[in-house]
Amino acid sequence: MSRYVCHFLVTTSSEHMRSVLKKMLEMCRLELIYEVTDYLNAREIPGRVAFARLATVEVLVDATNATPEAVKLTLVVKNEELPLNSNNHCRQMFDLLRSAIARNPHWHQIPTLQSNGSASVKTMTGLPTVGFEPTPTTDTLQATMN
Repeated sequence: MSRYVCHFLVTTSSEHMRSVLKKMLEMCRLELIYEVTDYLNAREIPGRVAFARLATVEVLVDATNATPEAVKLTLVVKNEELPLNSNNHCRQMFDLLRSAIARNPHWHQIPTLQSNGSASVKTMTGLPTVGFEPTPTTDTLQATMN
């Protein structure tokens, strides 16, 4: 099983963020299958790739630490495909979603400061800033097999 995770802190309200996330998932050829206030679950529409390669996306919204100005998002992309090479379908979907979130014109990602190749936490106006997880030297560190 391939699994890729990244974290974002975006400047937007929780209400506006949910509608933007839904539109973004649709634009990435994903259909929303489950939704609650702090969690969205979507899956890739069947027909383009083999069944085991279909990606499932979970977006977790950290509502406990959300402020009127910023919301922390955790993006998890997974599928049943073994991560035998670095350019697998799950990684491609992960990169597509990560760039769609980072380039979304409806919000701004608060950048993170990195030192020694690892993500650091720094307080900016009282908010912890979390960006992309650092890229590992090999994909076997990023993808987990169950």
